[in-house]
Amino acid sequence: MDQLKPNSANSSPLTPLTFLDRAGITYGDSTSVIYGRKSYTWTQTNRRCLQLASSLSSIGIGRGHVVSVLSSNNLATYELHFAVPMSGATLNNLNLRLDHRTLSLLLRHSESKLLFVHTISQSLIHKALSLFPPNTPLPKLVLITDDTVASHQMKTPLTNHVTVTETETEAETVTTLDFIDTYEGLIAKGDPTFKWARPNSEWDPITLNYTSGTTSSPKGVMHCHRGTFIMALDTLVDWCVPKNAVYLWTLPMFHSNGWSFPWGIAAVGGTNVCSRKIDAPTIYRLIELHGVTHMCAAPVVLNMLTSFGRTEPLRKQVHVLTGGSPPPAGILKRAERMGFVVSHGYGMTETCGVVLSCAWKREWDLFSAAERARMKARQGVRTAAATAEVDVVDLKWGVSVKRDGLTQGEIVVRGACVMLGYFKDQEATSKCIKNGWLHTGDVAVVHEDGYIEIKDRLKDVIISGGENLSSVEVEAMLYTHPAVSDVAVVARPDEFWGETPCAFVKLKGRLERRPSEEEMVEFCRERLPHFMVPKTVVFRDELPRTSTGKVQKYVLRMVARAMGSLPLPSPSPPPPPIITPSSRM
Repeated sequence: MDQLKPNSANSSPLTPLTFLDRAGITYGDSTSVIYGRKSYTWTQTNRRCLQLASSLSSIGIGRGHVVSVLSSNNLATYELHFAVPMSGATLNNLNLRLDHRTLSLLLRHSESKLLFVHTISQSLIHKALSLFPPNTPLPKLVLITDDTVASHQMKTPLTNHVTVTETETEAETVTTLDFIDTYEGLIAKGDPTFKWARPNSEWDPITLNYTSGTTSSPKGVMHCHRGTFIMALDTLVDWCVPKNAVYLWTLPMFHSNGWSFPWGIAAVGGTNVCSRKIDAPTIYRLIELHGVTHMCAAPVVLNMLTSFGRTEPLRKQVHVLTGGSPPPAGILKRAERMGFVVSHGYGMTETCGVVLSCAWKREWDLFSAAERARMKARQGVRTAAATAEVDVVDLKWGVSVKRDGLTQGEIVVRGACVMLGYFKDQEATSKCIKNGWLHTGDVAVVHEDGYIEIKDRLKDVIISGGENLSSVEVEAMLYTHPAVSDVAVVARPDEFWGETPCAFVKLKGRLERRPSEEEMVEFCRERLPHFMVPKTVVFRDELPRTSTGKVQKYVLRMVARAMGSLPLPSPSPPPPPIITPSSRM
């Protein structure tokens, strides 16, 4: 048996890129992508990606290079998930809502060689590249348009001149940016018989994604072909995605590569319905028009859909995978009534996709709607393949917490889902991956049935008078108020208690009467332990969120700190002296 070892026949590097070639054969005539009035089959998508990979190779893009993309959920963004790594390069999807300074920083940090940019983001990129220091190489630029006009058909040269005024120095810098081609132009020039660059090792990087920056500066997360391959299949199995599913892209592809679904939908020969505009009317229209069966949505998107004012349920059920933050029970109940079958998963950029899911049990179908929603709000158990082990460990001693639903600890993960590390940041990698585990920074409990439920981020736990309280639990209670549309709870300094909950609340529109701060506090006092009741309620038109729907609590913490500490309670006046006969003079 000692001679039975890995060889070139049984150890071919795993990569999700092989899903495309198979889809071209197995589902060749099936629709692969729909974007506006355009639609393609899997045979056409396979050919286009090979042509694009060929063109990238011809302009010098290959192994060890980073190719960046700044675009919304459209045809190009989807195809680039295959074409870029098929050239041997690493794909870097950039957050479309970042400011030009952050984009400039990320482009320099990643050492991007080529940047695909949509027409609507040209001015943003002009400003970002103008901040590059002298003698720093600029990435080559390719223009993504929403038409199919190749560069040789265009009447105007692909050169843009922009004048950017630097307010810090009051100096005027002139930067000339040359687009080397259009997206469709590169495809037209490519070779459909191109032999794509398979990874030399399944541990070769396939993606570079920068974290959303909800708690700190963005970090560059690198994932390999092996982990992405396993994660894509694992998510399909866990969510029971069938062949020929119709998947609506409401989740940004720049968010952890759309939780691996660009590759996964190819594996099942599904249809990708892409849309640059994501709002309730558009989503409902696309669901009905294309017969959407599956979509992913952060709780904020579910809230938008269920608060839209539509009363008629969907004609056919749509399966929704939600994550990013615990979905409030109230939102889950409303979604269920509309015909959305919601599954709840948990993951992070560092895990490539979903690593915990609330695996549903048949007996739970007999529960009341409120109880079903409560069960679905739990993150659940590890997925079958990509996650080898998950634990919740004591923050001080590192041992597993009790399965009592009360004792809190940090979620730690190990398995194929875990990133290679942070790009050019070994120190941060070592802090995150230690003792054989990825430390997530999320605080959770384990229930008696083994299901995990997140209580908070480590940074978001509020310590009031020595008591650790979960901001998530306070938020869940506030979401049950009929006037509340959105809410986030953070710590505010308090001279007596150290810190106390401060609730930032967005109210629903068209209310007959807006509740007061005092009424909101009283609402919580009737339903929460005294130490968990917010001492401050701030009404806001909107809460700051990342483009993926996560509340930027660090922004709200700064607002709460700027409000100053709550003062010590006024001392009560001394009681009047008790007069007794013996005390009289």
